[in-house]
Amino acid sequence: MKLLLCKNVEHLGIVGDVVDVKPGYGRNYLIPRLLATMPTTGNMKQLAEARRVAEADLAESQKQLTALAAQINELEITIRAKANEDGVLYGSVGRKEIAAAIAEEGYDLIVDHIQLRDPIRHLDNITVDIRFSPDLISQVKVWVVRDKVEGEDGEEGSADAGDGASTEAAADDTGGDE
Repeated sequence: MKLLLCKNVEHLGIVGDVVDVKPGYGRNYLIPRLLATMPTTGNMKQLAEARRVAEADLAESQKQLTALAAQINELEITIRAKANEDGVLYGSVGRKEIAAAIAEEGYDLIVDHIQLRDPIRHLDNITVDIRFSPDLISQVKVWVVRDKVEGEDGEEGSADAGDGASTEAAADDTGGDE
């Protein structure tokens, strides 16, 4: 089924493109949501200006993504995670955590750009591809390091002493109000 796109549809095309889709996808999704219509000459003329605007927006977006890819290429980020003695994480580090760490460095990134085959489940350093478009790829080095657990290196005793002192102070405050 050939349809004329009225709006940009990711992984399908931009406004004004005539695309060939399966009939069910066209009838049940694209046409009811006003994303596509039948490709008549009148409809094509009507969407010609919208196509020029979409192409200009696409070119500007590609220019910005190229600049971002150049900035974050070879960036190194560190993610702290809790792990056992063998270096196996109690959870995992996935695309969201990597995107958050990159955002902390000051770069705005969409999670879908991060290409991670499987979540990271152990302490390691790994190179992750950031795919902005099929021909625009950047790489980021991710260091997953052990998060210092409370109670390591004698901190446990000082934490307990601090908690007891604050509890006693709280008890004195309630007794003085009566």
